[in-house]
Amino acid sequence: MVLLKLFYVFFKIGMLGFGGGYAMLSLIQFEVVDHYAWATLGEFSDMLAISQMTPGPVSINTATYVGYAVAGLPGAVVATIALCLPSFLMMYFVVRFLMKNKENRYVRYVLSGLRPVLGGLILAAAMLLMNRENFCDFGWPDRNLSVLIFVASFVALYRFKVNPMWLIVASGVVGAIFM
Repeated sequence: MVLLKLFYVFFKIGMLGFGGGYAMLSLIQFEVVDHYAWATLGEFSDMLAISQMTPGPVSINTATYVGYAVAGLPGAVVATIALCLPSFLMMYFVVRFLMKNKENRYVRYVLSGLRPVLGGLILAAAMLLMNRENFCDFGWPDRNLSVLIFVASFVALYRFKVNPMWLIVASGVVGAIFM
């Protein structure tokens, strides 16, 4: 019965939780701490801290951790699948619809109209990340090494088509040496 409750809770969160992993955390906390009392607030805070330290999306890691704490390995599997299943199903049906109607002129108009919007959203996200927290030495009196790493990486990626993995490694090495 607890596996069914886990599935229901995390499927509902996956279906209704918009805005990314961190936006889902309040929904997870409400269900896990307040509604079902599967964990105390302190235990949930510990689960969240560990979920943030492990690789992957924080909401999925939290669901896995909660499922494991509630029902062991089967609970972890059920909670993880339940959280991811709504997104998978939505994408499956959207892709089926688009493939079936890819020649429809209205669908083509909508998709061509979305391209600049998506580009703008990506640019906006990049601009939001250009702050003092991410460019720790930003400011003309300082060395501006993080800005130089950014510009060099951008040029290497855009102009010379360098593999992004090599750029990440090189940026990390340069930052570790000079910062």
